[in-house]
Amino acid sequence: MRSLQTVAALTCMKTLLMIFNTLFWASGIFLLILGVWLHVELHKFIELSPDFSATAPYVLVGTGILILFLGTLACCCTVKEQPILLYIYAAFLSIVFVVEVSACVSGYAYRNQLSDAFEKGLNTSMGSYNVEYSRTSAINSLQAHVHCCGINGAGDWYNVPYGKIPGSCCKTNMGCDTTNPVLIYNTGCHVLVTGLLRSNFGVVGMAAIGLSVFQLFGIALTIMLAKLLLKTKYESMS
Repeated sequence: MRSLQTVAALTCMKTLLMIFNTLFWASGIFLLILGVWLHVELHKFIELSPDFSATAPYVLVGTGILILFLGTLACCCTVKEQPILLYIYAAFLSIVFVVEVSACVSGYAYRNQLSDAFEKGLNTSMGSYNVEYSRTSAINSLQAHVHCCGINGAGDWYNVPYGKIPGSCCKTNMGCDTTNPVLIYNTGCHVLVTGLLRSNFGVVGMAAIGLSVFQLFGIALTIMLAKLLLKTKYESMS
């Protein structure tokens, strides 16, 4: 028979782990939705950079599906009190934790290279404007959606073969004169996008650290519950 103290500890830990599993499962849904959204939206900008990897959305979708599977498995293991499966769940959580930390470190280490690759892609796309349909469509979508023009400014368009500012730089689709600086976006796409990323880098970093600490808490809680279940099992057998 389990003592009242043991029952109380098990109930508390199972409740905390179920809360963790629910939040972890919700993060899987978020990654899945984010991956699908990136797959739908990001294809417009893939042609902008030859160094861009189109696999990122699929990685997010795969990670989201894995988290959904693990979260569902963890809930079943918690309810059925299966220590071995809980240890396996903790191992999978550790793997996900290592992958996330590696991704964050890689993103930080290569942030300047990504900026340079984006600038190179913009320059190539502008040079092929009105020649290659895919690049033309990509640069038009970027300028219209992000509200930017050129690499560092609208004047960059005079330095490429196209030789004039395209209509996608216009603030309005009706009666736009691209020679009038008042009617067009004057901030460069590279300046705007990289500036936005840098200004939010701290927020993203803190969110990543918070998620990592949250997962470490889940790993520790899972192992503690598994150990307690094994302990109570051996005590009941003795």
